[in-house]
Amino acid sequence: MRKGLAIITGADGGMGREITRAVALAGYCVVMACYNAEKAEVKRKLLIEETGNADIMVMSIDLSSLASVNAFACRMLERGDRLDLLMNNAGTMETGLHITEDGLERTVSVNYVGHYLLTRKLLPLMGKGSRIVNMVSCTYAIGKLDFPDFFIKGKKGSFWRIPVYSNTKLALTLFTFELSERLKERGVVVNAADPGIVSTDIITMHMWFDPLTDIFFRPFIRTPRQGAATAICLLLDEEAGKRTGTLNVSCRPKVLSEKYTHHRQSQELWERTEEIVCLLYTSDAADD
Repeated sequence: MRKGLAIITGADGGMGREITRAVALAGYCVVMACYNAEKAEVKRKLLIEETGNADIMVMSIDLSSLASVNAFACRMLERGDRLDLLMNNAGTMETGLHITEDGLERTVSVNYVGHYLLTRKLLPLMGKGSRIVNMVSCTYAIGKLDFPDFFIKGKKGSFWRIPVYSNTKLALTLFTFELSERLKERGVVVNAADPGIVSTDIITMHMWFDPLTDIFFRPFIRTPRQGAATAICLLLDEEAGKRTGTLNVSCRPKVLSEKYTHHRQSQELWERTEEIVCLLYTSDAADD
């Protein structure tokens, strides 16, 4: 029996495939929102065979292009189907400074601004019981938001991939908390999942010390299936659906200090992001 609609960004990646498999097995119609549609189509066929769920489709989205995100969201809005699950999973860790067509640093666009716009645009399709899960990272703890450098360079000073990545994950975490407060009255649940350090292509540094890093840290690195477990729990578990505005690790909510739950830059981040995307989403999609 079909349960409803789920959208998963980066559904063809390591953790994305595990999340898609679990959601499909639970009976949802799944939209795999992917950058490389051709690659994703191969994964889609395998997932249909594995799950027996034929209601899996691929739709192209480029989170580094706000026009692409907007176009994807408009197609979903035109369909008008209720959206039960939105999994903002896709991510990147760029090896150098790359500026998008929108004037944003690419990591910032893919990991944060693109997902912000996508979520805001799709809110009219969500109602009581809908769930939004943002894939963050333990690196949020070392993130910093230096405005306006955050949006245009990722950080102050020269480009360095790890701090830039960490900054985007802090931004996505703060977005989770802020959005959850704004949607409480509507009954839409918003949570963040920290997968831990996962063995995916994103952690490969392409540096001479990669083999050494692999030897020393491999015992502590999770498989994509292990990394995806917390997000899957937040999407499908009945008890997890009763909490909102939480950061979760190993399928359990993590107690955070007010430094994060009431971050001094949270409102400024929201307002600055709104300025960037304000022309591309329905202004009454969420309570202001």
